[in-house]
Amino acid sequence: MLDNFDLAAMREAVRMIDHRVEVEASGGITLATVRSVAGTGVDVISIGALTHSVVALDVSFELASYAG
Repeated sequence: MLDNFDLAAMREAVRMIDHRVEVEASGGITLATVRSVAGTGVDVISIGALTHSVVALDVSFELASYAG
């Protein structure tokens, strides 16, 4: 797990690990930066903003009951 690494440090860590284990990047990654992070060679990318920064949408779904 490479948590809150900058891109240069991520690249270096991936190089040092040399495919011996899967490498996950997380921390501070956004949809705007995910392509750059992917370019470092990590195997998995976690984007916490998908869950902790989401804006709620108030939706109501009502089913009518039909007696037949």
